[in-house]
Amino acid sequence: MKKNGPLALAFHTLFVLFIAAPLVAVALVSFTDKAYLSMPFDGISLRWYVALLNEPAFLNALYTSVLLGAISATIAIVLAVPAALALTRTHFAGKEAINAVLLSPLLIPHVVLGVAFLRFFSGLGLYGSFGALVAAHVVIILPYALRLTVATATGMDVRLEQAAASLGAHPGMVFRRVTLPIILPGVVSGWVLAFLQSFDELTMTAFLASPSTVTLPVRLYLHIEETIDPLVASVSTVLIVGALGLMAVLDRIYGLDKIFIGKR
Repeated sequence: MKKNGPLALAFHTLFVLFIAAPLVAVALVSFTDKAYLSMPFDGISLRWYVALLNEPAFLNALYTSVLLGAISATIAIVLAVPAALALTRTHFAGKEAINAVLLSPLLIPHVVLGVAFLRFFSGLGLYGSFGALVAAHVVIILPYALRLTVATATGMDVRLEQAAASLGAHPGMVFRRVTLPIILPGVVSGWVLAFLQSFDELTMTAFLASPSTVTLPVRLYLHIEETIDPLVASVSTVLIVGALGLMAVLDRIYGLDKIFIGKR
């Protein structure tokens, strides 16, 4: 099958439709004027978006999720960069074991992590605190930031750093002026992926969240337990538009091909 042949075009078209159809359906439902989930064939209404603005619980949960995701992703990427450079540049005893430990949260069910963190933070008297949520989220999103940073650092030509050092640049300058710009696509993509994973995390967060630290996924879950109305669709549509907006900004500033494909 040719790369750009009709079968390839048909496959990609069906794939895009398969991915986009549920998102379009959710967006359409959010504009209904009825009190139940229904396509807005009888007219378009912003009723449930107005209702969302009048729901402080959802707005507070959105703020908590954004703040939690941004702080957790930033800490994770700060830890991932030196770890990635150490794993790709040096050889030492226990290197594979350390790499396995750093990636191990990918293999552990989040229910198990939630129970473990609940017991751990309860013993420290930190249960329900925002700091406990940040620490737990850093643990589960660190592998995502690390893997993308490692992928970029692996393909880096170390002779560029050696050339900078030979010209008199100290290690800090070499990192800022040579290393970081080269691995920046992996750093940015790692941060974005870590943020999205933190923002979307439900299972583990449900064990640690308190009334003052409820995230948006937990709030949606609690709302769906009580009732299913188009308010859920309006919240979901806002999140979809927000994600698309984030992609557009990143593409405008840096280029999605550099972030997710690694082109320079």
